[in-house]
Amino acid sequence: MAVTYLPAHARFKDLCIDVNDVARMGPFWAAVLGLELVPAAHGARLVGTTAEQTVWLNTVPEARSVKQRVHLDVYTGSIADLEVLGARRLSQPAEFAWTVMADPEGGEFCAFERARVPARRLYEVSVDCADATATAGWWAEVFGGSAGCGDDGDDYWYVEGVDGLPFESLVFASVPEPKLVKNRLHWDVTAWSVEELEQAGARVLGQPGESSWTVMADPEGNEFCVFAP
Repeated sequence: MAVTYLPAHARFKDLCIDVNDVARMGPFWAAVLGLELVPAAHGARLVGTTAEQTVWLNTVPEARSVKQRVHLDVYTGSIADLEVLGARRLSQPAEFAWTVMADPEGGEFCAFERARVPARRLYEVSVDCADATATAGWWAEVFGGSAGCGDDGDDYWYVEGVDGLPFESLVFASVPEPKLVKNRLHWDVTAWSVEELEQAGARVLGQPGESSWTVMADPEGNEFCVFAP
């Protein structure tokens, strides 16, 4: 079952990851994702062939303290390749086709082994949430994409068919744990109107200093940043 939403309220812009040590995490994620590492004022950025492939690594003082509610799913030639780069294996559920890994700072991500690794190694972005159905539907409406449920019912939903999305889909999985801290991974969007997103159910968290963006939260409290086109 899938539901398609049009028109979009916003367009996907790029991804952001909070890190403590950009000198360590920059080369790691550049190698994992197959992107070029470029120094930036407050961290670094990873760049690909399109602007939407950009991943910002933002230096923050807070260390990871809980399981990440937002994580990346990536393609790799082998788990051993990731371990050489500095990742460590956390688990490999027998019934699933992926391995749960930790980056050098302990942040979780999932690795999918492929004999031929695609040029775009970022496969999906996954989000833990209390209500996967509602959260996926909300983002599908914001992006003008399609929301569908997994084979096992409402435990997880996905959003795909999003214009400009540099990976296959956003995946939303229902979990019992509440959100406790700021997400260390979020995405940015471009939108004509912050007010329109507020009317859709988002809330404004702030506009840091002289920044050109507004920090908002979706109905589940997941942070994202809004830029004018």
